[in-house]
Amino acid sequence: MQYDDEELPARPLQGVIGVVVAIIAVAVAILVLWQVFQPLARGSQYYLIIFLAGTLPLVFLAYRSRFERRGGDRPTVADWILAAVALVTCLYPLNPFGGGYDGFLDRQGLLAPSDVVVGAVLLVLVVEACRRTTGWILPLVCVLFLAYGYYGGLLPQDWPIAHAGMDFGQIVDALFNSGSGFYGTPLDVAASYIVLFTIYGAVLELSGASRFFVDLSVAAFHKSRSAAGRTAVAAGLLLGTVSGSGTATAVSVGAVTWPMLRRAGYPPEQAGGMLAAAGVGAILSPPTLGAAAFIVAQYLDVSYLTVLGWATIPTLVYYLGILLAVEIDVRRYGMRALDKPATSVWRLLARFGYHFSSLALIVVLLAAGQSAQRSVVYATAVTFVLSFLDRSAWLTPRRVFEALSVGVRGVLPVVSVCAGAGIITAITTKTGLGAQLASLLVRGAQAVSSNPTVVLALTVMLAAVALAVLGLAVPVTASFVIGWVIIGPALLALHVPASATAMFVFYYSVLSEVTPPTSLAAVGASAITGGRVLPTMWHALKYALPAFVAPIAFVITGNGTHLMGQGSVVDVAAAAVLTGLGVAGLATATGGWVLGVGPAGVGSRVLGGVAGLLLLYLEPVTVAAGIGALVLVVVWAAVDKRMRGTVPRVAPAGPVAEVETPTGVAGNAVVSRPPIAGGTDRKSTMETQESE
Repeated sequence: MQYDDEELPARPLQGVIGVVVAIIAVAVAILVLWQVFQPLARGSQYYLIIFLAGTLPLVFLAYRSRFERRGGDRPTVADWILAAVALVTCLYPLNPFGGGYDGFLDRQGLLAPSDVVVGAVLLVLVVEACRRTTGWILPLVCVLFLAYGYYGGLLPQDWPIAHAGMDFGQIVDALFNSGSGFYGTPLDVAASYIVLFTIYGAVLELSGASRFFVDLSVAAFHKSRSAAGRTAVAAGLLLGTVSGSGTATAVSVGAVTWPMLRRAGYPPEQAGGMLAAAGVGAILSPPTLGAAAFIVAQYLDVSYLTVLGWATIPTLVYYLGILLAVEIDVRRYGMRALDKPATSVWRLLARFGYHFSSLALIVVLLAAGQSAQRSVVYATAVTFVLSFLDRSAWLTPRRVFEALSVGVRGVLPVVSVCAGAGIITAITTKTGLGAQLASLLVRGAQAVSSNPTVVLALTVMLAAVALAVLGLAVPVTASFVIGWVIIGPALLALHVPASATAMFVFYYSVLSEVTPPTSLAAVGASAITGGRVLPTMWHALKYALPAFVAPIAFVITGNGTHLMGQGSVVDVAAAAVLTGLGVAGLATATGGWVLGVGPAGVGSRVLGGVAGLLLLYLEPVTVAAGIGALVLVVVWAAVDKRMRGTVPRVAPAGPVAEVETPTGVAGNAVVSRPPIAGGTDRKSTMETQESE
């Protein structure tokens, strides 16, 4: 089954039905590629109408209604009917009997009765597509916004969120025949950018790149107790550069690294949490960020390369937090060591290092002024050519057909979410809800204090909580769209730069993917490790928690934009280093360990958390206080260790166990701390590692 952050598992279509769906998907892929080099003359909305007509029917064939009593692997009669109705409904604006596309546009603001009926049917189909691909929450949110648009005029007019009211025809017009509804920016991004990157990811997968990235991570670490955890984190980072999907990355990395993690001594829930946190980082990792990153570029009217630049340092900070948590757990829980596999890093790079070339090409072409669409198409072509360097990964015509089909099928849930997000965007725009809620948010902070700094801090905290809660209910893309139109104006009103506001909303929309009880990445990882789902979610939250507060640095002070690469080289480097130290302080607080020293008591942990928060407020006074507090944490932990009188001991090498590496080459796993005769409890084993 296919997993993505925006979707529930799809049907494993086979036989004639699978071929039919694949052919339609490939036809859509050809249309998308054609649009890159020869855009349709009638404009963007004309293209979106055709694109939605090609993809929305596939949703009803590829995703279960979840009402079937048994089976569900083949489309039912109702599914075929819905697919046919979706095709006719989507193509209705091009109907020559109604004046064609020009006639449809001319009726904007004054729809004919038939337009209202067809628009209402399309509305139902879009909501049902969201339900099939994401579950019930997003459709319920859409219905709530529709109810607000229709009944908002009945609210007391002295309420801030009251509006003049919209009748049903006005709602359908806003959704069906305007640039802010179904055919708004979210769907435009899905049809113009995201589908190209999903095709690129499918081609990379079939060319062997994903396997190479995991193999390289395995080979990169020498004999070390941290090797298994480091491998999982590094593989998540490397695979995330081409995936853009947190759940898919967690599942892919987990399938390979879980045996190593198990042999190293990781419990299933802890390993699953690590894999989930590392996988969610894929949505943050350049050059193929999550779908919402493309919407950021569209909303702010900047190049995608600019967004990549904004995301680079925060992504490294995110993975630094996970890596520090891994290192702490190794020392705290006494994980076992694994030998370096037989295949060396240099041998892998010499043989398969060409897989990095397409990633580098995207960045180079973007820097040279090429559009993101053309850059990724050229990178896909290069990947196709380079696949012939590996006999087992040749992209034959049949495999190219498969890649195009898989790429389009991978974007189906995103299309559903983006079309559904158009409902929220249109209602918010027409009623002015976003500005009203933003004003309420700011006024709530001003009721506590009139100090501008305090008002900004409280607004940011409320916004972070709201985004985290919102992310529990809806997928990342929808969470960003809702957050941008409702919470974004509140931060902009407080003179926070638009770039910092957008990335703040983006990061909290993504980080909500690791929070219980709806972390899909943790669900996928627990399926691999066999761990319990809810404890896996809590472990994922623990690993990602230090990075949760890092996005606050974007908006809480003007110097926070240095973290996004804005400013001089010295300012950017200083901000990166200080934020890294802040994350280290937070990791100490959450992990209960000072790396290089030993366990951290309650006082050290509290002080470490305070130091981390101070270092994220990038102003000279708070930075100095944060560094001082961090030094005090180290001294405190060292004094505690000396008072306990712990004597480091070196454990003897243990027996060798054979491990199969991802490349298929047999390596050796060394258990570095076997049980000592007479019995050694886990606590004494931990104490031997305090000096490491």
